[in-house]
Amino acid sequence: MKTNQFGKQGWTPDRIGSLTGKTFVITGTTSGTGFEAARILLSKGAKVVMLNRNPKKSENVIATFKKELGNQIDVSFIQMDLAEQESVRKAAQEVLDKFTRIDALICNAAIAQVPDQKLTVDGFESQLGVNHYGHFTLQGLLIPLIEESKGRIVTVGSMGYNMGLKTIKFDDLNWDKDYTPNDAYSQSKLAQIMSVYELQDKLEKTDNTNVRVYACHPGSSRTSLIDTSGSFMMRMIFNLMKFSPLTQSAEKGAYPMLMCATEKDLDQKEFFGPTGFNNFKGPVGAHKLEAHAKDKVVAEKLWEVSEKATNLKWNF
Repeated sequence: MKTNQFGKQGWTPDRIGSLTGKTFVITGTTSGTGFEAARILLSKGAKVVMLNRNPKKSENVIATFKKELGNQIDVSFIQMDLAEQESVRKAAQEVLDKFTRIDALICNAAIAQVPDQKLTVDGFESQLGVNHYGHFTLQGLLIPLIEESKGRIVTVGSMGYNMGLKTIKFDDLNWDKDYTPNDAYSQSKLAQIMSVYELQDKLEKTDNTNVRVYACHPGSSRTSLIDTSGSFMMRMIFNLMKFSPLTQSAEKGAYPMLMCATEKDLDQKEFFGPTGFNNFKGPVGAHKLEAHAKDKVVAEKLWEVSEKATNLKWNF
């Protein structure tokens, strides 16, 4: 086991100084770890732009933040549905029109364990479409402003990347054969994580040192993720797990993404999350990433397939 560079307690938000003048764009902030990350960033003086599907919930979240932190906080939201490429493009354009910098884009929103195969309006398996393709397009459209701001891209993955086939099923990306909620979810999270390290390689090749890209995961956190998209049985299991000592609060689940968005001199090549038993919870720091997540041949092919599927050629 690696020695935690932040000591026995691991990384905590106490390490974040004033974020006045900095802008953070986060997907999925109406509940769970995204909500907690936005709240903590605002408490440090940051400007937070929330990209959420549900306007009503977003308004309620803003009211909650203002009640807790005061009316002076700088928080706004832009409506975006990651399941629709057109919606992602529209939201990205709105970000570029309204804001002059992005210090970190935090790709946090996700759906998980969708019980039956479901396709997005663009024809993608829903978990791959939302978790991977939606964020892939968002990052590709916002990277010029992130580069100009010398900012970061933070992808919130999942240990689920290691629970499925351990590769990308290029011959059947939509799981038309043998669909299972877990295999499809696992592939979507593996695709997200692989794209982080592939993007690092591409930035290195172009000598682009302005953008830093990080992969992390929240561990086993008490959130509504499964409640949102999982089957009745999965919801039952995960709701029972919330009482287990193997889970942690949503606030602690937000620590890895906050660390990747704010900590100076963090090694991009690492994978960050809780370092306790099975990486469910515990002190936050770098820990082992299985080799299949850095398979260069698969990652390069995935990038090509993703550019073609989203009809987006990245401009580094």
